[in-house]
Amino acid sequence: MIGRIPVLDVRPLVDCGRRPAKAVAGETFQVTATVFREGHDAVAANVVLRDSSGRPGPWTPMRELAPGTDRWGADVTPSAEGRWTYTVEAWSDPVATWRHAARIKIPAGIDTELVLAEGAALYERAAEDVPKQDGREAVLAAADALRDTTRPAA
Repeated sequence: MIGRIPVLDVRPLVDCGRRPAKAVAGETFQVTATVFREGHDAVAANVVLRDSSGRPGPWTPMRELAPGTDRWGADVTPSAEGRWTYTVEAWSDPVATWRHAARIKIPAGIDTELVLAEGAALYERAAEDVPKQDGREAVLAAADALRDTTRPAA
C-alpha cells in the first residue's frame, strides 16, 4: 500500500528484489528512491542500514539529487561482512516547509507577522523534543528571535 508519502523505485535492486545487491564490507554505495507527497509541503528522508543480526545502524540523511525531480539519495557503508538490509524512511518536513514559505513571503512583505509567528510556534514545538544538553536553549532562542519585533523581519 502506498501512503501519504510514497517511497518508490528504491535502488539498488537486483532482479526486482529477488536477489541481494552485493557490496564488500567497507565499500560505500548509494541508495536512491523517489520520495514525494501531495501538496506543497516539503519532505525529508533517511536510509537506515540493518546489520546481519537485524540491529539498526545509524541512519543516514538523504538529499534531493536534482531539485524538482523527487529523486533522493544517500551514500551508505556496511561496516562488516554479512547480509545487511536497508530501509528508506520518509516524512513531511514542517521546518523546511516553513523556511521555503518564509524565503518567499518575508522579502515580499506578505503576511510577515503571521509567518514569523508560525515559525516561532514551530521552533517551540521542536524544542520539546530536544534534550537540554543537546541544544534546546538554542532552539528556544530561535523562537524568541522570531517573536522579537525590534528586529527587522528578514
